[in-house]
Amino acid sequence: MSKPELGKTDLKQIEQYRDRWSSLGAHTGLVGISDQLTVEQLREHEIFRELGDRVLKKISQDVTLATWKEGAVLFEEGTYIDLAFLVLDGEVEVFLEGVESTAYDTARPIFDLSRTVVGSPTAMSEATAARGAEAASRTVMMRPPSGRAVGEITFLASMDFDLPRGGSTRLGPGEFFGEIGALSGWPQSVTARTASACRLIQIRTPALRLLKRKSKALKEQLDSLYRQRSLAAQLKSTPLFNACSNVFVEALKEVVELVSCDSGEVIAEEGSPADAFYLVRSGFVKLLQNFGDGEMVVSYLSKGMTLGEAELLIEGVDSWQVTAVSVESSELVRIPRRMFTELVRSQPEMEEQLWRSAAERIKEAGLSRRNISYSEFTQVALDNGLVQGNSILAIDLNACTRCDDCVRACADTHGGRPRFVREGSKYRNLLIAKSCYHCRDPVCLVGCPTGAIHRAGAGDEVVIDEEICIGCATCYNNCPYDAIIMHETGVAWPVDALPAGLRGKDQRLASKCDLCVDTGHGPACVSNCPQGCAYRVGSIEEFERLLERTS
Repeated sequence: MSKPELGKTDLKQIEQYRDRWSSLGAHTGLVGISDQLTVEQLREHEIFRELGDRVLKKISQDVTLATWKEGAVLFEEGTYIDLAFLVLDGEVEVFLEGVESTAYDTARPIFDLSRTVVGSPTAMSEATAARGAEAASRTVMMRPPSGRAVGEITFLASMDFDLPRGGSTRLGPGEFFGEIGALSGWPQSVTARTASACRLIQIRTPALRLLKRKSKALKEQLDSLYRQRSLAAQLKSTPLFNACSNVFVEALKEVVELVSCDSGEVIAEEGSPADAFYLVRSGFVKLLQNFGDGEMVVSYLSKGMTLGEAELLIEGVDSWQVTAVSVESSELVRIPRRMFTELVRSQPEMEEQLWRSAAERIKEAGLSRRNISYSEFTQVALDNGLVQGNSILAIDLNACTRCDDCVRACADTHGGRPRFVREGSKYRNLLIAKSCYHCRDPVCLVGCPTGAIHRAGAGDEVVIDEEICIGCATCYNNCPYDAIIMHETGVAWPVDALPAGLRGKDQRLASKCDLCVDTGHGPACVSNCPQGCAYRVGSIEEFERLLERTS
């Protein structure tokens, strides 16, 4: 019996599916990738068996079976990927190079010490910092964002596996890897290479998040892997837990809960019983309080920050004083009240730090209630992604004459093609231009098939190498702030282009602000503004100070 003829819509869907995975064609070790799997084909694998047809159909665009040769590199240390891997057949080796790699030096921190340590980050004692560094095994010494002159700080890099430098381990059938980076947006902490011919299930982040919500068994498996591979080292290296003993942290990791939240999901509700303490692993959480007939934003939490200090420390306060809501996707560690009480009793230094943190949260809430504009500004910062930015282009519209010299200077610096346009969101007198923020957690890096979009050296700048960009628009589609432009080059791809599907097609490339990183003169948009009204700010605190100066 002959197969039914496929219609145009079916063919288009097949083409789109193949295009989404064609990035792997650049790797010579790839033998083949399956067509889009049907519900029945997905259910052949144990990981998907408990899921309904509707869920399986939804994730089918983001799941594939891939066959790899022995010795193929699946991903390298320090790279951003949006894939998790499940080994079906064969073995995969994960390892760390024996020497510090330049790729790893660009890894982003799990937390931002400018907000997670109350007061000056340099207030951490040398002994305390050393204990944290020893526990992490692999830390990265970096300057804090925005060039704040507070000395060098130890940041924790992501850890899918807690391996020493030069160490390795092998994974066989039924084992997951890559899922921590895929779910949290952290760079991969190891290199993964096939130790034999392998058949892998490859799952993109959207499907992974949905699977984790819908499959209790999978969530338990992923959480178990995280506890086994990474949780103790990450807890030990945060400012809150780095003074705790290894024995205590090992006990703590077994009782904490790992919570995954979708955008808009309520974590705690004002007035309800406060029964836990939270540590933010990734993402952002906004804090609201009832005000009049509605709610107002009083603060936000980012990586490494905590929720629940005031409610669990202050006698007589048994209910949540704020409503905590996840901004986009976030991952949290939940510590039950009983364990938190034991933790505070056994660690006097930690209790002092928590009291300071609680006082800061209360002061922030009070400031927002006394000054509505502060609450409004925090909401704008969250809505526009300013909390992510390492370099935000802000233009004072009170002084701007709309001459467009900033855009022309950008074009002159980049071969006649500007990397931004003078438009965007407005807050009071400031225009937040659609120019790359050079984010702390840049989702544009996830899924780039060639590594064309990357961090430049060990700095904050996110740049695109046009020599290896294939115009797939993955970064363009991933950027939540419309800061990447796809442009026509006016030529066709050559006959030897890879992937082969590009050959003969019109060439498009991605471009974006690179902060004029290779020019030696800093951002041309700022230096060439005749009115001096273009600014680059590296945090919402700097943005707020700019508002005060220019209003």
